[in-house]
Amino acid sequence: MRIVLAPDSFKESMSAAEAAAAMARGVRAVHPQAACVEVPMADGGEGTTEALMAALQGGWRTVRTTDALGRPIKARYGLAPDGLAVIEVAAAVGIGLIEPGERDVMLATSTGVADLVVDALDAGATRLIVGLGGTVTTDGGAGLLAGLGAAWLDAAGHVLLPRPQSLLTLDRVDLTAFDPRLREVVVELACDVTNPLLGPSGSAAVFGPQKGASPLQVPVLDGVLAGIADALAAAGLPDVRDRSGAGAAGGLGAAFLALGATLRPGVEVVAEAAGLDQAVRGADLVLTGEGSLDRQTLAGKTPAGVAAVAARHGVPVIAFAGNLGEGAEELVGRGFVAVQSIVRGPVDLVTALRDGPRNLELAVASALSIHALGR
Repeated sequence: MRIVLAPDSFKESMSAAEAAAAMARGVRAVHPQAACVEVPMADGGEGTTEALMAALQGGWRTVRTTDALGRPIKARYGLAPDGLAVIEVAAAVGIGLIEPGERDVMLATSTGVADLVVDALDAGATRLIVGLGGTVTTDGGAGLLAGLGAAWLDAAGHVLLPRPQSLLTLDRVDLTAFDPRLREVVVELACDVTNPLLGPSGSAAVFGPQKGASPLQVPVLDGVLAGIADALAAAGLPDVRDRSGAGAAGGLGAAFLALGATLRPGVEVVAEAAGLDQAVRGADLVLTGEGSLDRQTLAGKTPAGVAAVAARHGVPVIAFAGNLGEGAEELVGRGFVAVQSIVRGPVDLVTALRDGPRNLELAVASALSIHALGR
């Protein structure tokens, strides 16, 4: 019997790799001779790098960089033996790195992301997977591009700082010193956000308030983003303002897309890089899961992506979660033969998170005992 274990992380309880290991212990408790294929998964958000490095036996590189307010920090990204670098933009400019009272969307910049990209290029990366999301910035990727050599200029030719407050007087961008290496590598954006850069569905309007933008600042930010898009188009780069996903990560999506990156659903990118399709082919069963399952799971979440791969090969899927939310029962028959909570009886949240790995192990053993009986 060969069983593929492809969970996402169970937030605040265990990483995807730890969840896969717990599943393997549960499998072997019932089927000691079973071949367990562990494929830690993610959907492009937090935990993507960790999941892929575990799946690809890659390593970590730590870089001295700056957070969104320009303060020195250390951030890390993953580098696999085959030259694949996996970068989460939130590692440098994540909203969690800035205390709520310190957040200033007009001063926040994505320059720190450039340091990770440059280090990956220096290390010989030939392909980048960039997880978009979780940033505290709305700078249209101006900081990223500046860190790669772009110069943002006002009408008098003065260099502007790559942050919205300074870019209010933007006239043009000079790409003469831009690092050409980024255009020579394959860049895939792992993201489920489909918002364009501008307008009522754009980056500033939809995500700006989550990052501290006031109602008065939202239209100002939208104007800054429009100016950035105009400048890039005038400099000869594609006009991507209306492209799906351009508004992701405060407009970092637009910057990467203008440089030739492709954007795909995060779980698809991770599944492909981790070799999930090959692992599932010929398997007897697939186990997946994450912290919570509900009817929104089918909208691009990791378990749904795993189930889609399994369906192509006719392999049944059982999903596990710490919490079964509203509509979780609707998943049965829609890619899953069963969904199961790992929590055993009433318990407080702290205990449930602490005991997550053990509870997942026991839940898998219980489910496989039932599965073996054909029920």
